[in-house]
Amino acid sequence: MKADIHPDYHLIEVKMTNGDVVQMKSTWGKEGDQMALDIDPSVHPAWTGGSTRLMDTGGRVSKFKKKYEGLGF
Repeated sequence: MKADIHPDYHLIEVKMTNGDVVQMKSTWGKEGDQMALDIDPSVHPAWTGGSTRLMDTGGRVSKFKKKYEGLGF
């Protein structure tokens, strides 16, 4: 393995949207820097599950199901 080709892996502070500060290891910034997040796992629907539903816009889901109904799904 070549020497000195990997980035420095150190502790930084990550400030969540609710004000909590969490220490994480990262290659971003320098030791002790603080990263402020606009979107974080505590509020984003991709991580929280959200209240989203699959909407059948224009009958696309129904059309797909009808097209492939005989394939054993």
